[in-house]
Amino acid sequence: MRYVPWYPYPQAAVAELKAPTATETFWDFQYADPALVDFMEATKGHPPVINFSTIPVWMFKTAEPVQHPADPDLPFWSYKLGKELRDSTGKEVADYFVRVFSWYTKGGFTDELGKFHKSGHHYKFPYWEVLNEPDLEHQLSPQLYTKIYDAVVLALKKISPETKFIGISVALETDPQWFEYFLNPANHQPGVPLDGISYHFYGRPASLDQRIDSYQYSFFDQANGFLDRVRYIENIRKRLAPNTFTHINEIGTILENRDYKGVIPAEYWNLSGAMFAYLFVELSKIGIDAAHESQLVGYPTQFPDVTMVNWKTGKPNARYWILKLLKDNFGPGDKLVPASSHHPDVAAQGFITASGKKLLLINKTNKEISLQLPAMEGATLQTVDVHTGDNPIAHAALTTSTFLVKPFAVTVIKMKE
Repeated sequence: MRYVPWYPYPQAAVAELKAPTATETFWDFQYADPALVDFMEATKGHPPVINFSTIPVWMFKTAEPVQHPADPDLPFWSYKLGKELRDSTGKEVADYFVRVFSWYTKGGFTDELGKFHKSGHHYKFPYWEVLNEPDLEHQLSPQLYTKIYDAVVLALKKISPETKFIGISVALETDPQWFEYFLNPANHQPGVPLDGISYHFYGRPASLDQRIDSYQYSFFDQANGFLDRVRYIENIRKRLAPNTFTHINEIGTILENRDYKGVIPAEYWNLSGAMFAYLFVELSKIGIDAAHESQLVGYPTQFPDVTMVNWKTGKPNARYWILKLLKDNFGPGDKLVPASSHHPDVAAQGFITASGKKLLLINKTNKEISLQLPAMEGATLQTVDVHTGDNPIAHAALTTSTFLVKPFAVTVIKMKE
């Protein structure tokens, strides 16, 4: 589970919105705490990846001070101004993140003027990701990002030596310079670990006038192009830092922009989930350590087309149910075995799991497809398709050798023992 307070909501994402003076500091966690506390309570038993990704904008050189809205719930997309740190060493940034980390893990911190701020929080942060999409936010170069990463990680390791650190986290994985530079140990300070890297992928329509029957081709074509880039990045990683793990920790689809106001067809959620299931299989074959679906709750102004929850009703949509289907059936230690549907539009993958042999079928199209599954009568199946909608996973049993795969269906068939 990954937690990232994001820059469009500065009061929730930044704990020190004004630079300290000779007599006063401005630390304030009143908007950051509630969501983090809820997240930590909800994810007990699961190792979280924490990423307070937003550097206070006053730490950057800007033409004039950046004034954020007084309303903490009002998105403010201009909080990422500035490309050059006012402290080029990165120490000021590192000190900030040490205090944020300490607030949540050490019960509090001492501010710039020597005053202790008590939080009472003693959470464990096993993973800390350094910044989010630095290639877009502030448009950092790989060189400047690596300098910031080193400063932050060296400072945090002093107070939490057991924490693992994740770097890069780029939005656009198309520039190999990021991976060639960051993964080269020679570009880091002594003692800086290269525990893990991360990057993102979103499928998009090829044009604004596409309909859902065309989305399917764009999304899966783009997914295949992304997989080629993943293989290329993996070659870089294996050559330069073979012990570094990889999290592809934002995977989803976007129809247009952060404030999409068009009608989102019900089938879209199934298509988006089917693409994630397909990437889950293919990334598993490549050996990627973790694939994360993005995001739990989206809504107008905050990428409504990326949500796993209906923001009007609170009900999970098909993207959520497909993620649950995969999570409940497959996991570490499973063996992948070859499988073929003998139909170009249905992806198939076999698994040998602790609970038995399973077949995963993914219909990549908005049409029903008939498959022959000989000698599989009596097998049980779980399905999310256009008919289940926002409802839970459907359960059934195979009674014949002919199986109709519904449009955009993701189905797990468990073989009869």
